Amino acid sequence: MKVTKVFTFDSAHNLTNYNGKCENLHGHTYKLEITVEGSIDDEGMVIDFAYLKAIVDSEVVKKLDHAYLNEVLGFNTTCENIAVWMWRKLDPLLKNERFHLFSIRLWETPTSFAEVTIQDFTK
Repeated sequence: MKVTKVFTFDSAHNLTNYNGKCENLHGHTYKLEITVEGSIDDEGMVIDFAYLKAIVDSEVVKKLDHAYLNEVLGFNTTCENIAVWMWRKLDPLLKNERFHLFSIRLWETPTSFAEVTIQDFTK
């Protein structure tokens, strides 16, 4: 069975001009969909959403500001790169004998998203 949890959160975002200089800081709202695939336990659940939320909050949301991603991680903060970064942070934490991370969909605007799936990492 596959289950999806949706998160919405704001993040600081550095506007960068073409010379690579940060001009100012503004807010950015993301919608994050995380799908976990696995077998149902005795209580009828694949994953406890409170557990998933705690992991996402500590490993992604609290660290997702573009200054951190640019300065500490050193990569271009496109939606696609952030989705892959999230996968690499969350996949090891969500490996379990009953379930695993199946996909991450990161909405940067209401009409545009990047999606990373397990197939992207098992080819």
